[in-house]
Amino acid sequence: MSQAPDQQSGADDATKPVEQWVTGDEPMTGPQHSYLTTLAREAGEEVPDGLTKAQASELIDRLQEKTGRGA
Repeated sequence: MSQAPDQQSGADDATKPVEQWVTGDEPMTGPQHSYLTTLAREAGEEVPDGLTKAQASELIDRLQEKTGRGA
């Protein structure tokens, strides 16, 4: 199965810096919270209340590195 041209070039919203996300200041999503809870438990940390989508994404990246789940 081949990818669409915009996927091949990496030109999707996930590659934008979080500062450029249009919805980055909205509350984190349910899936982000669920994944953060799992990562934080493995890392021995707590998930702060009131994170935005952008903050949650940055914390996910950091915790993935800490737990070895990063890509």
